[in-house]
Order: sequence, then C-alpha cells, then structure tokens
Amino acid sequence: MTAQLISFNERLQSQAIRRILLIEDNDVNRMLLSDYLNHFGYDVQSLSLGSALFTTVEKFQPELILLDLKLPDIDGYSLLAQIKQKPEFAKIPIIVVSAFAFEIDQQRAINLGAWRYFVKPINLKALMMTIQEKLAC
Repeated sequence: MTAQLISFNERLQSQAIRRILLIEDNDVNRMLLSDYLNHFGYDVQSLSLGSALFTTVEKFQPELILLDLKLPDIDGYSLLAQIKQKPEFAKIPIIVVSAFAFEIDQQRAINLGAWRYFVKPINLKALMMTIQEKLAC
C-alpha cells in the first residue's frame, strides 16, 4: 500500500499542473466544472464575468480556456474575437461550452477561433478527453 502511494505521488509530482481558465456565469455550472477539472489535477481559475478575462489571463497564464457564450456583461462571441485578435493570447486554445445549440452558433464560434464547441448539458467524459488531447500537444 505504501509503495502504491509513493508511486502515485511521484507520478503527480513529475507531471506539470496544467492551467485552465473557466468563464461561466452560472454559479452551479462553474462550481461543478471547476471541481471536476480539479479532481483530474488541473489548476482552474474561474470567472463569472468576461470583463476580467484579460487581467486574469495575464496573471494566471492559462494553457486552455473554457468559454460560455452567454455572459451577463459581454457577448461571448465578442470576447472570443477579442482574445483571438491579441497576439499574446491568440495561441491559447478555446473550447466553447454553451447552451446555444444551433449549427449556426457553433460555426460562428469556430470561425471566430474556437478550437472545439460543446453544447450544454455537456458530456464530461468527452470534454475531458478533448482537454487532454489538446494539452498533450
């Protein structure tokens, strides 16, 4: 048992903790998704408002962003376009997690630079596999 714990701790220490920024205005969704990602070893910073995004990105330096499109203070599409227009942020992959289920909404987000698009309610296993795939690059 002790050998298994040591082995597990060594694996955790040898892996760099990956940083994910979550922008989601719904408190329950934000808490659940943040807890889920933390469970898998990700360092998650979460925001309920898009207006704090750029300050947070500069300080936290996320390796991936999960973005809801319907935010109370800014249109998520506009925020996505702003991120992709800034050279220092443009390379951060963005996965949209939104209740907007129409194909036109998905295509618009992809055209603005989103890497992937998940419709709520999301399949957490599929989301996790997508995150792992992108961060493995």
